[in-house]
Parts: sequence; C-alpha cells; structure tokens
Amino acid sequence: MTALRFECQRGCTNCCQQKGFVYITESDLVRIATFLKLTAAEFERRFVYRTKHFLRLRMPRHSQCHFLREDGCSIHTVKPVQCRIFPFWPELVDDKREWRKTARYCPGIGKGALVQIEAAKADASEMRAAYPGMYE
Repeated sequence: MTALRFECQRGCTNCCQQKGFVYITESDLVRIATFLKLTAAEFERRFVYRTKHFLRLRMPRHSQCHFLREDGCSIHTVKPVQCRIFPFWPELVDDKREWRKTARYCPGIGKGALVQIEAAKADASEMRAAYPGMYE
C-alpha cells in the first residue's frame, strides 16, 4: 500500500461496537479522569482493569464501552490513544487484508482524502510506543 483513504464518518460508532478490549495508557487514565472530574485512583477503581503489563477499560456485561452514548463517545475529546488512532493500528496498516476486513464495518475507510502510508505508519508507530510489549 502506498496510500489509504480514511475519513471518520460523523455519528458513526461502529468501531466502538466491535468486540475486543480498549487499552489505555497511564496518560490516558489521568487525562480521562481529569475530564470526568475524578481522581485517577477513583477512575481506575471504577473503569479500569490493570494487568501485569497493560491497562484496559472495563466493559459492562452484555454492553459496549461505558462511555458510548447514543450520540457518540462521551469522552471523545480525551479518548484513549487506541481510539484516537483507529484505523491506523499496526495490524491494519501493515496488512491489506486486515484493512479490507475492517472496511466491512468502518464506513470511513475508502472515503476522504488520501492518507500517505508514511503518515499512517507514523500513527501506527505511536500505537506501538503507547503499548510496549503488545506489538513485539
């Protein structure tokens, strides 16, 4: 791939409705807690699951993200790195097949201005840096 097209479609939350985990960084935790007017410890207690190597948002049983509302993401302005970078995740940018699979549920893929592969790979690098150990 030399270039990709992507433009997030206003009002679409398809990416938020996919199965999987939303990983967050320590910086995400503090930023989101501040936005919600919670201490970092309170936010973590209520919304975060901490493993040995990663932090991830807790998902309510039989539901999507705590922060997904009918009108979109309630923490959109401070959303985690993983959410902000989508769909320029390493596993999607590096694999045409995965990019095309993701386009089945993401109506923004294939729309908008061309995104040079170098820019997409820079975002993918930010994702790798944000979650060390995940992409090794």
